[in-house]
Amino acid sequence: MPLHDAPTPVPATRGRLPLARGSAPWLLPALALAGATVLIRRARPLAVPAGLLAAGMVWFFRDPERVPATGRLISAADGVVQSIDPRPDGRTRVAVFMNPLNVHVNRAPLDGVVRRVEHRPGGFRPAFDKDSELNERVIWTLDTAIGEVTVVQIAGAMVRRIVPYLAEGQAVEQGQRIGLIRFGSRVDVYLPAGITPAVEVGQRVRAGETRLDRD
Repeated sequence: MPLHDAPTPVPATRGRLPLARGSAPWLLPALALAGATVLIRRARPLAVPAGLLAAGMVWFFRDPERVPATGRLISAADGVVQSIDPRPDGRTRVAVFMNPLNVHVNRAPLDGVVRRVEHRPGGFRPAFDKDSELNERVIWTLDTAIGEVTVVQIAGAMVRRIVPYLAEGQAVEQGQRIGLIRFGSRVDVYLPAGITPAVEVGQRVRAGETRLDRD
């Protein structure tokens, strides 16, 4: 199974279902199974567990609307800040761990243009493990008003696919959806040199709403 799909056009937000694009391969079979257990008499003993599975899939792939916070950079992912690491080149990496209960649609931390989207093959260690540095990932490089900003979607132990929503050369707005990681995983945002993080390790953050930088 490939890790990521080709980027898909961005549809209008108005009137869309609050479910993540790219969820159909998981969501539709679960709904079909639930429907079959209701319609087929011999399968009805399985209706409750199948219904619970379908409801769980709908809840997991939820994609609520968000109102961006005020600030230069906002969180790209829902979850908990796992680490904040100064890098040798002066940037600061803010890593957010997403457990299976979080919303898994990721968002742009600021306005810009997608200069590069790179898929890098690797392993599937748990996203909280230090060895996850070698995991499969999709690396976004954005040209922005404050310089180059990098966002990295990292696959975890349960994940086998990352679904990008944008292509190279496309303009992106702060808080816009950029892609989906199925099940638990991690997203890193690299703050440009000179920008101080406003979050702390262990803090809960929300994609598109929590400010990452300090004035």
